Amino acid sequence: MALDSLLRGVVDKLGFIRVAVRLLVACGVSPNLLSLLSLLCAALAGVAFALSDGGRSSITVWLVLAALFVTLNAVLDGLDGLVAREMGNASSKGDFLDHVVDRYADLLMIGGIVLGRYAPWQIGLLALVGVLLASYMGTQAQAVGIGRMYSGLLGRADRIALILGATVLTVIYPFPLPASGPVSFSFLGWALVIIALLGHATALQRFVNTWRQL
Repeated sequence: MALDSLLRGVVDKLGFIRVAVRLLVACGVSPNLLSLLSLLCAALAGVAFALSDGGRSSITVWLVLAALFVTLNAVLDGLDGLVAREMGNASSKGDFLDHVVDRYADLLMIGGIVLGRYAPWQIGLLALVGVLLASYMGTQAQAVGIGRMYSGLLGRADRIALILGATVLTVIYPFPLPASGPVSFSFLGWALVIIALLGHATALQRFVNTWRQL
């Protein structure tokens, strides 16, 4: 979650980001279109992960493409809100679409990593449930009048950074860690383990924080 807050502060100060936002507005690109394009990139990242065969193939082009599409997903996901504010038409409908797209994006990317055989499906399921519960706790806080809750160990920016970093490291070193033992995964596999653990921890944090404020 610290990364989410940090990125918001940094992006607001980057001149080239503001120029890009104004250019998109001038071209008539809508925030909703950017949200849908970010979902398309997440789907393409999921396909690339699934086709990369756990990094065991000598051809790493699929993992490189996955890293590219994960990056594009993150960029477009950040731009949609900035464009909406620049256009002065930020709305509840756009916010709703953005959150729905984000959850499907999480499903597609994590599902692709599992289909690529980087970790057992059980770990992928735990990761997905943790991500969805963390998001649910955040929206439930809003539903009971406290306001949307973004606190916790693992926000969406943290997850994307973790997946992207693990993808790059898997391109460089596609072999399991540790090399032998009862539990051994590649960097992407371990990234799913971390997402599973911290996702549930984040959900619990948000539950506790909300409960204390009721």
